[in-house]
Amino acid sequence: MLPRSLQIGLFLLVVALLLAVVQRQSASPPRVKVGVLHSLTGTMAISEAAVVEATLLAIDEINAAGGLPGGLIEPIVVDGQSDPAIFAREARRLITRDEVNVIFGCWTSACRKTVKPVFEELNHLLIYPVQYEGLEESPNIVYTGAAPNQQIIPAVKWALDNLGSRVFLVGSDYVFPRTANAIIRDQVTALNGTILGEEYLLIGSQAVEEVIQAIVTTQPDVILNTINGDSNIAFFRALRAAGITPDDIPVISFSVSENELVGIDVSLLVGDYAAWNYFQSLPTPENAAFVQRFQARYGAERVIGDPMEAAYVGVYLWAQAVRQAGTAAVNDVRTAMLDQSLSAPAGIVYVDALTRHTWKTVYIGQIRPDGQFDVVWTSGAPVRPQPYPGFRDVFEWERFLEALYTGWGNQWANPG
Repeated sequence: MLPRSLQIGLFLLVVALLLAVVQRQSASPPRVKVGVLHSLTGTMAISEAAVVEATLLAIDEINAAGGLPGGLIEPIVVDGQSDPAIFAREARRLITRDEVNVIFGCWTSACRKTVKPVFEELNHLLIYPVQYEGLEESPNIVYTGAAPNQQIIPAVKWALDNLGSRVFLVGSDYVFPRTANAIIRDQVTALNGTILGEEYLLIGSQAVEEVIQAIVTTQPDVILNTINGDSNIAFFRALRAAGITPDDIPVISFSVSENELVGIDVSLLVGDYAAWNYFQSLPTPENAAFVQRFQARYGAERVIGDPMEAAYVGVYLWAQAVRQAGTAAVNDVRTAMLDQSLSAPAGIVYVDALTRHTWKTVYIGQIRPDGQFDVVWTSGAPVRPQPYPGFRDVFEWERFLEALYTGWGNQWANPG
């Protein structure tokens, strides 16, 4: 047995060590944990990896300015692997195990619709940064990307007015392109246009031969493209190999931004079009400063696309709500998010209190050889979001979605 004096000495040493640990822990600055949930691998990484970078840029800027009530923002970045089931699993883990205060994430509507029940069950908050098909409102999601009337519908009207009324539809086979093309069909019919064909590719598929052959056979005036991810590479390569150029049959894309052009090879798309709410080339002081900050961090050669800007803006809207609420607690911030506004790189953006979508300005751009866009049309002012297009009533749209979901075996994408 140790002498009593040595026992006392050991006891005091243990107490001193414990006190040192407690002091170090108490000296650590408090943190506000947030989840960043996007695909860093798989077919959607071509689009989503850069959205993570824009999200982290906003977080770092806010931290550099002193952080938020509750401390500096601590991002926990998770790879959704381009798989809706993994997105849902990781969203639940971020909320229940990591106890994040918000999640910034998702790209495809299949992923968003798969995680939506998780956020509603756990009464949490998702900031979603991508244009989508609409037909949805949730008290647990703030949508910083476009609703159909802020992208799809004005682009279709512009196409029929300027490119021709004979339309071919091509998309990935999941809920966004299927629903977008249903909206487009309704609108083209109302405008006395004609749909010559409608073809789909499984997400990630490179098998584009039948789609290209159908386009060659029908010879439309314009192609409306809702393909997502790296399937776009195969599509545009095959289109050019078949001798189809923008001078013959132009393409308007709804998921190809400056960032995707880098991965696709811009020379294949020069002269084609895209509809968005942001282009890197927009000549606003806020945008010039945003581009400069992004390139200073990630490289002068880097480009910025619409979902990246929407993700960046989403972080700032959330941070404003945290400051207004005086806390990062989810319930308080969800309420404070309503009616937030911001002078964003693309112009004034604000959250519509009725729908939790954002008012956004619409732009249509033509692709230049340098991978940037020349704006050929703009709404000129922010457009109020309308998640449910007026071509059908809400119940008809709900039945449409239900038929897709059950037809794919109770999931939001064609499993093949």
